[in-house]
Amino acid sequence: MRLSAPRNGPLIYRQPLSTRVTHWAWAVCLFFLLLSGLQIFMARPDLYIGRQSGFEFDNSFLSIGAAYVDGSMRGITDLFGWRFDTTGWLGAIWSGDNIEAKTFPGWMTIPSYRDLATGRIVHFFFAWILVATLLVWFGASLLNRHMTRDIVPGAADLRGLGSDLADHARLRLHHRRRYGPLQKLSYFGVLFVALPLMIATGLTMSPGFNAFAPWTLDLFGGRQTARTIHFLTMLALVLFFVVHIAMVVLAGPFNELRSMISGWMRIEPEETGL
Repeated sequence: MRLSAPRNGPLIYRQPLSTRVTHWAWAVCLFFLLLSGLQIFMARPDLYIGRQSGFEFDNSFLSIGAAYVDGSMRGITDLFGWRFDTTGWLGAIWSGDNIEAKTFPGWMTIPSYRDLATGRIVHFFFAWILVATLLVWFGASLLNRHMTRDIVPGAADLRGLGSDLADHARLRLHHRRRYGPLQKLSYFGVLFVALPLMIATGLTMSPGFNAFAPWTLDLFGGRQTARTIHFLTMLALVLFFVVHIAMVVLAGPFNELRSMISGWMRIEPEETGL
């Protein structure tokens, strides 16, 4: 088990400036997108599969709301036909000594109170910054070969995936000049699958964009299905963030943060043959 950075290894310049700037820009964007997105979701706290939704349709698999049970308000969450009491967390939220019908607690949304218009403004603002930052990263990473060298997995990475998974399971976290197979696959999934999918499904939910590119509705099976994919991809990104932070802490936060702030990282001595 190895849970800290190497002390005697050399310092190398691992992260180029473009990677560091876009990394922190994404962190800020995704924070505001998550909380403003939950504000927007409160306007219709249900997820559907299909092109349409409404009272006459029975195609929702998630619904968050409130109901009176034995004379008191309770938060109710329905998931795939199963009903859960989520009072205090989802559907019915405590506000001082009173409980009110509200999808999420105030600390989970931007703004903290119900304000769909402001939530949409914040969401769209940071969404376009995210798009611009992603384009900048693609261009810079092609020029400095960060994309092909460190992100796109090759045949050798796929062959080494099993041993890399075993090392992570034993918490043997390596500090090397290049990303390991699991890192490459994770970052590839975020940068080439999750973020583009979030952008595409977000645009598909826009009636204005539908008029420009109606084929996106067919691609994602309708606006409601696109909304569901958008929400589930957001949950996957939150899970990635939690695992990412855990790996940073376990691998030695000072060394990891230094690499994403200054670009310099201390690696294992055997990496340079020392």
